Amino acid sequence: MREILHIQGGQCGNQIGAKFWEVICDEHGIDQSGRYSGDSDLQLERINVYYNEASGGRYVPRAVLMDLEPGTMDSVRSGPFGQIFRPDNFVFGQSGAGNNWAKGHYTEGAELIDSVLDVVRKEAENCDCLQGFQVCHSLGGGTGSGMGTLLISKIREEYPDRMMLTFSVFPSPKVSDTVVEPYNATLSVHQLVENADECMVLDNEALYDICFRTLKLATPTWNSTSIQEMFRRVSEQFTAMFRRKAFLHWYTGEGMDEMEFTEAESNMNDLVAEYQQYQDATIDEEEYEEEEEEEHDT
Repeated sequence: MREILHIQGGQCGNQIGAKFWEVICDEHGIDQSGRYSGDSDLQLERINVYYNEASGGRYVPRAVLMDLEPGTMDSVRSGPFGQIFRPDNFVFGQSGAGNNWAKGHYTEGAELIDSVLDVVRKEAENCDCLQGFQVCHSLGGGTGSGMGTLLISKIREEYPDRMMLTFSVFPSPKVSDTVVEPYNATLSVHQLVENADECMVLDNEALYDICFRTLKLATPTWNSTSIQEMFRRVSEQFTAMFRRKAFLHWYTGEGMDEMEFTEAESNMNDLVAEYQQYQDATIDEEEYEEEEEEEHDT
């Protein structure tokens, strides 16, 4: 069976991850105690992709939950499906990352990372044929961005031939008032470009608008190249702050070098330019098709 190991980190990652498991449990007919209560054999097909079968007919999510503070873990545990996770797979600290990427990546997160990797290894060893990993996190805070990208790079070193997919929530000033979010997001993108095979980019501003304005739409539409506008927005905010070295001491104080900021900025600009090429190509293609249609009509 081609198993997938799910990892969720930080407050946002764990909150979205908890909802993800509610949906997956509903699809497979798994109740809140982890037992099958469905009414179709189809629900049990490929159930081992996301679940380990335990004694007593219980199904346990193949999930690792991590955070640098215990609060979110407590809320996941007390949630409707909180009891189906393996207790050993909750890995958390006490200090928090304080919305600081460097704390998550270099100091507080680095102290906890070995404990998380131990749980990841145990889950991976229990798989017959591990397909890959999926990581659910945000890029605006400290844990999901800093520690999340640290874990992704460690997993890439240890399992270089396995797929790495991320569900990454990008920050927006419209939704949050954390001033250093552009730093955290750009430093994270720099890491994801190097270590992730596939990155599902979720714009927090778009999620906000969907929740409050457009949930009534039956069929949401999207544009695969318009995501560059979000990259551009974060990049411009990053550059404006970095030029003035605003709040930089929060990061250098944790052992970071300014060169990492410069490299991350360059990587983000390359990403924007690459998406711009695709967008230009799409526009040219559409114009060509319109001309072809006009010629055909005449």
